[in-house]
Amino acid sequence: MSKYQNTVIVIAGPTASGKTALAIKLAQLLNTVIISADSRQCFRELNIGVAKPSVEELNTVKHYFISSHSIHDKVTAQVFEEYALNTTNEIFKQNRFIVMAGGTGLYIKAFCEGLDLIPEVDTSIRKKVSDEYAAYGMQWLQEQVQQHDYKFWQIAEQQNPRRLMRALEVKLSTGRSILQFRKGTQKVRSFNIIKFGIDISKDELYNNIDTRTNNMINAGLVEEVSSLFSYRNINALQTVGYKEIFEYMGGHDSLNLTIEKIKRNTRQYAKRQLTWFKKDHHIKWVNPDKFSLNFDEHLR
Repeated sequence: MSKYQNTVIVIAGPTASGKTALAIKLAQLLNTVIISADSRQCFRELNIGVAKPSVEELNTVKHYFISSHSIHDKVTAQVFEEYALNTTNEIFKQNRFIVMAGGTGLYIKAFCEGLDLIPEVDTSIRKKVSDEYAAYGMQWLQEQVQQHDYKFWQIAEQQNPRRLMRALEVKLSTGRSILQFRKGTQKVRSFNIIKFGIDISKDELYNNIDTRTNNMINAGLVEEVSSLFSYRNINALQTVGYKEIFEYMGGHDSLNLTIEKIKRNTRQYAKRQLTWFKKDHHIKWVNPDKFSLNFDEHLR
């Protein structure tokens, strides 16, 4: 495979690890664009709480899949796969390189390898699951998945509500475990893919998370979430930072305790992201401060 083949450089890693800054440097070096692989930054109604690139950063390098959809749209890994592939086809007409950056592992997997097709879920079942999760919480959801799809439960990300809700919806709609639709056949892409993972110490990562959370609060996160309160049960808003403030608005916790919960839950989310990415042996782990932008060095 020639190093001059059309190539997508993926910058992956946990939240607050520095993906955006590194991706922008690389995109500037290669005079190209960035495709975001973030399942929440694509929603135009969400800004502060999803740590979107700043206006200055967006003006520095053109980004795709940022504010491209509404929270009322159905956005899935399969939607992202189609969107990103269509975008790469257009960009490759002008540039041999594209940078993809994000922390949503399933989206990156969908783009790089493709996904198994899972039957459409009955909308009434999806709404019922979503409403009951909103009413009864995580423990209810975990118990339902254990009851209806125990084989999936045994290997599931048991603290990830989106994955659990998806599995429960599929089982209730089709009568079959979501595992039965997973064929594991990888699609072959017509371009080269190089994956880098952001590797920083746990202390630095957690410090970044704490600092960023404080900055979000100071930038008006509570006000942003307040403006979205009537949409709090929408799937797009089942997101760290938004969920905790919705609870705060309901009188459950003080603001200080809410901020600490956001930091704690973000750290837990970062751990899950790292667990996902560490399973991908094609990722080259790099420290962003020491990463060489001599691109040829990484094509060997």
